Amino acid sequence: MRVILYTGKGGVGKTSVAAMTAVQLAASGKKVLIMSTDQAHSLGDSLDVKLGNEVTQVREGLFASEIDTVEESERAWGHMQFYLNALLTAKGGAGIEAEELLAFPGLEELFSLVKILDVYEAGEYDVLIVDCAPTGETLSLLTYPEMLETAILAVLPMKKKAAMAVGPAVEKIFKIPMPEGEVFDELSMLTTRLTKLRALLTDKDVLSIRIVTTPEKIVVAEAKRNFACLHLYDYNVDAIIVNKIYPEAALGGYFSRWRELQEEGLRDIEESFASLPIFKVPLLPHEVRTIPVLEETAAELFASTDPAEVFFRDRIFSVGKDAEGAFMELYLAFPDKEDLALEESGDGFKIGVRNERRHFTVPDALRGLAIQGAKYDNGTLKIRFA
Repeated sequence: MRVILYTGKGGVGKTSVAAMTAVQLAASGKKVLIMSTDQAHSLGDSLDVKLGNEVTQVREGLFASEIDTVEESERAWGHMQFYLNALLTAKGGAGIEAEELLAFPGLEELFSLVKILDVYEAGEYDVLIVDCAPTGETLSLLTYPEMLETAILAVLPMKKKAAMAVGPAVEKIFKIPMPEGEVFDELSMLTTRLTKLRALLTDKDVLSIRIVTTPEKIVVAEAKRNFACLHLYDYNVDAIIVNKIYPEAALGGYFSRWRELQEEGLRDIEESFASLPIFKVPLLPHEVRTIPVLEETAAELFASTDPAEVFFRDRIFSVGKDAEGAFMELYLAFPDKEDLALEESGDGFKIGVRNERRHFTVPDALRGLAIQGAKYDNGTLKIRFA
């Protein structure tokens, strides 16, 4: 199965592009599921069908759903919600609803990513297309599995052992319930799912992320930041889709200045993403919705290209040795030198790019060595070990 995620700044048309891809692939004979994880769902509007959390067949070979994150959260997190309800109402108070307590930013949306894993493991489709939330939310979600997995693994064994040992005494003295084994089992299961999800997200032969942008300067700038962050976490961005390109005939008179701005934006995209395939979609004189319109636009977008292909594969680091000793090279996208931060941390080091931080475990070939220095040049951070 191929998994393709579409993301981009809000309003760039990623839902339309995702729907075009799904329609094109279904027309080619593949069995396709397109799924929206955006809280402000518009996939049903694009396909002109009513959608919900359950999968709906749109036409032969094409299936769709709009993920209900609350429902998915309850499926994955039900025992924890039950326990918190019991804890909050232990002394007869009304308490806060567990759903409200557990609704901290990103958690519910995380379960929409776990849903991707469920679909992949079931293996019922040839291709899964995911219409993701706008850039900021998607970046948070894609970094969540690694961070939450690390946190749970750090505290789960200790907390479970303590709860089993002192639980009965705590219940008797303080009159509050202790978590049952199912709560810890649920956390353990979630950790396992997160580990598998992380492996899927970084499998470059299976999963690709495609960034949708428009030629406007501010949108292109966000696309670059988006790509830099995704690259830092070793997610494979295999294409850039430039949407809503004004046709030449529309750029006269009042809109003549837009011709220059659009040309600047397109040059910036082509120079900045020179190694990636770039697909272009003109601004149409009508809405991009309904199956016939999506089919027509997809044919122009992809032409004779198979949208299910992996268009590009990239690597984030390599390890080597030269006359000065062992080193590790990290290939970073777009950051200026002043945006970078490097610090040793436990069994590895942390790389910071603007407001994003990622922990890297030192490869086996460098295990036991200490960082001696680092140099950044033209997108490559070279870290020396001795």
